[in-house]
Order: sequence, then structure tokens, then C-alpha cells
Amino acid sequence: MFPISRVSRTAAVAALAVSAVIVGGTPATAASWPNPTSSQAVSQTIKVTGGTYDGGLKRFYGTGDLGTGGQDEDQGPIFELANGTTLKNVVLGNPAADGVHCLGTCTLLNVWWEDVGEDAATFKGTSASQTMTIDGGGARKASDKVFQHNGPGTMYIRNFQVDDFGKLYRSCGNCKTQYKRNVVVDNVTATVPGKTLVGINTNYGDTAKLTRITIVGDSSRKIVPCEKYKGVTSGEPTKIGSGPDSTNCLYTTANITYQ
Repeated sequence: MFPISRVSRTAAVAALAVSAVIVGGTPATAASWPNPTSSQAVSQTIKVTGGTYDGGLKRFYGTGDLGTGGQDEDQGPIFELANGTTLKNVVLGNPAADGVHCLGTCTLLNVWWEDVGEDAATFKGTSASQTMTIDGGGARKASDKVFQHNGPGTMYIRNFQVDDFGKLYRSCGNCKTQYKRNVVVDNVTATVPGKTLVGINTNYGDTAKLTRITIVGDSSRKIVPCEKYKGVTSGEPTKIGSGPDSTNCLYTTANITYQ
């Protein structure tokens, strides 16, 4: 394991791939995908135990037990973030194992997934007040989920881009312990192929707020902005609907732009 307990220095090149800037009330142009400064193989999970881990836009990829690149739910992550920590300026390459695990409140700044493994990031913890923030960055080739929300609290996804994906966000449909979860998605660009932006469990009181969403290449409008499920603690959840309302899926058609 690689414990990180101090704030690492920011590489100068990291400034070249900052997240998209918001001008006024309109979506900004998506940032260019970064060119990694170098590559590092990871055979054991890098544990960020305090402060900020700044990867300087290095590409990290799994080897050994982290190098399968499959959909195994029991895979370890490349990075594990302790409560209150930040991961920034990192590129997750292929294979990416189970990406990033967040154990409570955490922030992901300018993090990019070139080829999502099981999930890009999984958010755990037990506090209803915890917040998980993804600001900037992007993800590609997620056959299933990008962000998996297993614990309680609120997740913020902003200034992000995703393409070739199953779901951008999913509130856990069948975790043994279920919670009310909230997600706020703002200034996100989604490019086909893709299936769903957010999936939430309305029976647990989940909410999803969508603003300044741009969907690219979906002329038939098959990507579902918000899917509603009946979550369970065992077995499989049931899809029970989709579309905006005033209780759970909080958006209007004016919040979605198609290009």
C-alpha cells in the first residue's frame, strides 16, 4: 500500500487541463482531454489518508490484482480516499480496476477515466451530512455505471463530460443498508452512446437535480435524464418510471440541451 498523508506539490502542467469555466448562466465548452505527463503502474491500492493527493496529470493503471479490467464487484480501487480528502489532476488508465473509493466526504478535482472498469468511483461512508464533489474531468467507456453512490449524503457532479456510458450516476439499488441520497448534476456534457444520466430510488426519498445538461448526438433522445427505481436491500431493484417531477427528479426540459 502507498499511504499519502501530506499535500503533494502541484505539477505545473496540471494547470493546462483545468475543468471547464462557467460563464454567466450557460454551459461552458467542455475541457480537452489531457495528455498524461507519464504513466505509473499500481499493484496495491494507493490510500490517501489526509489532505490532497495531486497526481500532476500522471496516468495510473492497475497491475496484478488490480489489472483485470473486468466487472468484478469485489475488485479493489486504484485510489482509496479517507474522509475529508481530495484527489486532483489524475488520469485513470486501462485497466482501472474499481477506480476510486471514497470513504466519506471527499473531492475529486480534474480526474479523468480513459476506460472505466467496474465503476469510475464508489462513494461509501455513513453520515447523512457527507458530501462528495466531482468537479471537472471526464469518463469514457463505462459499460455500466460511472459513479456509484452506496452511502448517504449528497453528491455534486459539475463541469464534467461523459461518453460511451451506461449510467452517469446510480444510487445503490440493492445495498444491504439503504439511505436517502441526493445528487446535483450541473454543467455536464454527455455524448452518445449512453443510456441514463441518473438513477435514483424514490422509495427512499432520493432526489436528483439537473441543470445545464448538454446531450450530444442523441437525435432520437434515447438517453434518459432521470430514472426512478424501487430500491431493495436484497434481490434486484425495480424500475418504476422516469422523467421530471416536483419531488424526486428535479428538472425541466429547459434544463436539457440537445446538440
